[in-house]
Amino acid sequence: MIALTYTAPGSAPVTIDLGERLLWTDEYDWSAAETETAYSTTGALLVDCATRQAGRPISLDGQTGQAWITRAMCDQLRTWKARPGAVFALTVRGSARNVLWLEFSARPVWALIDSEHTPELAYLPMFKFLEV
Repeated sequence: MIALTYTAPGSAPVTIDLGERLLWTDEYDWSAAETETAYSTTGALLVDCATRQAGRPISLDGQTGQAWITRAMCDQLRTWKARPGAVFALTVRGSARNVLWLEFSARPVWALIDSEHTPELAYLPMFKFLEV
C-alpha cells in the first residue's frame, strides 16, 4: 500500500490510501553515497566522499501502472499540494518517509465532456516528492 499522511497544525493526522499500483519510477536513480572529483591547481586528483542526508526524489507514476483514483481524491490532493512547505509522511512498501510535495497531476481515464465530471470519475495520477 502507498499512503500519504498530512498533519495540519493542531489537528489529527489524515491519511489517503493511494493504492498499490503506483510505480516508483526513480527508485534506483539516487544513492546516498556521493563522490565528487576535481583536480587541484597542481594537477593532483581531489576526491570528496560523503553521505547525503536528504534530497532523494520520489516519482510515483499512476499512468503507466493504471493506478486509478477518484476526482474527489484529486481535489483533496490538490488542496494538500497547495500548502507551501508542508511536510507529508509518504509510506511506500511499509517504509514511511518525510517528504516535500513537488508536483501533482492527473488525467481522466476516459475522454470526457464537462457534464461527466463527477466525484467518482477515475483519474490516473502522477506525483513527485522530495525526501527531507
